[in-house]
Amino acid sequence: MYAAARPAYPKDLFAKLSALTAHHRRAWDVGTGNGQAAIGVAEHYNSVVATDTSAEQLWHATPHPKVRYMHTPDATPGEEDLVAMLGGEASVDLITVAQAVHWFDLPAFYAVARRVLRRPGGVIAVWGYNYGMSPVEDMMARFFHTTLPYWDPRARYCTDGYRDLPFPFEDIGLGKEGEPASLDMEQEMSFEGLIAMLRSWSAVTTAKQQGVDLLGERVVKELEEGWGGASLVRKVTYKGFLLAGTTGPMADELCRS
Repeated sequence: MYAAARPAYPKDLFAKLSALTAHHRRAWDVGTGNGQAAIGVAEHYNSVVATDTSAEQLWHATPHPKVRYMHTPDATPGEEDLVAMLGGEASVDLITVAQAVHWFDLPAFYAVARRVLRRPGGVIAVWGYNYGMSPVEDMMARFFHTTLPYWDPRARYCTDGYRDLPFPFEDIGLGKEGEPASLDMEQEMSFEGLIAMLRSWSAVTTAKQQGVDLLGERVVKELEEGWGGASLVRKVTYKGFLLAGTTGPMADELCRS
């Protein structure tokens, strides 16, 4: 049910990214989860390496003839091993991270990204979404406020719309460090799907483990009223955010600092 509530990443996003890379031989989708972004990338690249630290997620990933799923048991495996696994130095045309980069060891990840991106012409793009959802922004904001004490500090990058996310790559016109681009993602959603998505939030799970049910009967009833009824299926728009860039002298210096 949660997967059904997740936004579909726009096809034109992958087309735009593809148009920005000089070659289309290999892409790397990091934190691939069920492979949703990797499948979109595969429409434009000869091969996609899709990695995740969760073997369970990869077990449920969608098969695709151009996508090779790989389990990286550690969040930051040895840099040399990872570079070799991805094809070596300057071998990747596009790196994508959908709804995951805020969980990474950013300096370690960016160091690998800088090494494997093709030079010149390689592009890295990271995007995400949070509680911003039209036309139920107020309802979502009220519920989000109740979850604040339970978020992992790393999630702040995402809840703040990647505005403070370090991103040491050169601007290519699709969002840059401190100024993410907007990324609207439409989705048909049932009320049941909404509740399933909210239950999947890490803060809701953490609160539950601490004996606090943020989605008790009273709260669910309030959300139902704000939604317009339990049987209503809405077209919602996730108000996502995007950062994209390329390597260059500026990015090299920032990655070393």
